[in-house]
Amino acid sequence: MKLLAIFIMMLGMSAAHAGSDKSAKSENALWKEECGSCHLAYPPEMMSAENWQKLMGSLDKHFGANAVLNAKDNKLILDFLTHNSGSGSVYNSASLRISDTPWFKREHRSISAKEWVHPQVKSVSNCLACHGSGGHGLWSEHDMHKQDGEAHENHNHS
Repeated sequence: MKLLAIFIMMLGMSAAHAGSDKSAKSENALWKEECGSCHLAYPPEMMSAENWQKLMGSLDKHFGANAVLNAKDNKLILDFLTHNSGSGSVYNSASLRISDTPWFKREHRSISAKEWVHPQVKSVSNCLACHGSGGHGLWSEHDMHKQDGEAHENHNHS
């Protein structure tokens, strides 16, 4: 019984530590500054390390724009992204678009085509249109809102 209590306590400590890592992710100032200067600084866990490596290695053609960084900044941001990346094939996308990952498609499967083209949304990459608090690391469907100010339905994402 004592062993079980110790195991549960250690599990709780691990969960608390993992939670503190998540809050540290949003504290990377260079990533926020550089990536966030053109678009939302997408959370690293939304793509695999392999995808981040490919994306950061082709910033001269970053979705139609030249987003090249100096070598030092590129390495620092890439290290941050890969260290905190999502793991598993559900975070891989041949197009290097987060919205093409199996994870993203599964999480957004109940969003209607009408919502994606709403004038205030315009694009699947405009996360903050619905996840207004997303810039603060809150991505739950409970934090979502429609553009008319109403809360989104509580979609079942299991």
